[in-house]
Amino acid sequence: MTTSMRAPLVSILIPAFNAQEWIADTLRSALAQTWPNKEIIVVDDGSSDQTVAIAREFESDAVRVVTQRNQGAAAARNNAFSLSRGDYIQWLDADDLLAPDKIAKQVEDLPNCKSPRTLVSSAFGKFMYRWYRAEFIPTDLWNDLGPAEWLLRKMEQNLFMQTATWLVSRELTEAAGPWNTNMVSDDDGEYFCRVLLQCDSVRFVPEARVYYRTLGGDSLGYVDRSCRKREALWDSMKLHIGYLRSMEDSPRSRAACVKYLQKRLIYFYPDRLDIAREAEQLARDMGGQLISPRLSWKYSWMKSFLGWGLAQRVSVSLQRSKASAKKRLDWALFRIDQLRSPTAIGDSQSNHKERLRAASH
Repeated sequence: MTTSMRAPLVSILIPAFNAQEWIADTLRSALAQTWPNKEIIVVDDGSSDQTVAIAREFESDAVRVVTQRNQGAAAARNNAFSLSRGDYIQWLDADDLLAPDKIAKQVEDLPNCKSPRTLVSSAFGKFMYRWYRAEFIPTDLWNDLGPAEWLLRKMEQNLFMQTATWLVSRELTEAAGPWNTNMVSDDDGEYFCRVLLQCDSVRFVPEARVYYRTLGGDSLGYVDRSCRKREALWDSMKLHIGYLRSMEDSPRSRAACVKYLQKRLIYFYPDRLDIAREAEQLARDMGGQLISPRLSWKYSWMKSFLGWGLAQRVSVSLQRSKASAKKRLDWALFRIDQLRSPTAIGDSQSNHKERLRAASH
């Protein structure tokens, strides 16, 4: 790959909303990047807590903090990009962390990429509070792939890549277009489909690492009972199918689309049967057939005497209670670890950097 710059500028773009508990650590991880030529832009999306005040403590020549009225994460990301100057874009949510050499590892690999239209990926591990215990579990997306094969595997196997894993050239970012501000759920999935449509290949850099904070919850509960979120999810699903079939309309890709519909059909039961019926028709149009979704075996026994809707709500409530308990336990263990040996919160930037570096090996 050729580039007009020996040391491309990387813009680290951080949308933030009521992130006072996390934003300091996220900014420390951005500042700790060993890649020297970087700018950091935080766009606060109308937070009602201390997010802006904390972020402004980090303001410098390298860190810019701006505010906007509450419009959603997609609008904040679009605003951040409009303010950026970087040759490459690093998206970073306000509660996630980057290993110190994440960007450097990816930039160093750019000569192995086909062109500025190559989408550069990385590994990610999940954690709650103890980032140094993040679990890095490879999937079939952790490979060098063509864009159609990447999207096909995602939909066929119900996989994803976390937003911060990507390093995207400005050329590719501009070609993909802005984040869709109408997508109140799965906006990242829909956005990166469009990035894939415009890229020539996906390059996976396993040594580059992201720490993805997941504070519990469940796969059903994240759309809540919001009609707007369910409708946005359905719009995203239809776009996913259209994007994949525009790249490859084969028996395998159509079968992958049917699997994708089947896996997500449960989001629309029993409240949005109109969407479920539309999904069933779409599957038939592609030569497939959907079956009625099933609750996990741990909760399906409730359906016979509670009914579908109430059984689902109970299962979501129980899953949330379990996640909340896990969150409290992980927080307690994190505080114990801090008393024994202080970690990210309260560390100096250099110590934070060294601990993140050790955790990435």
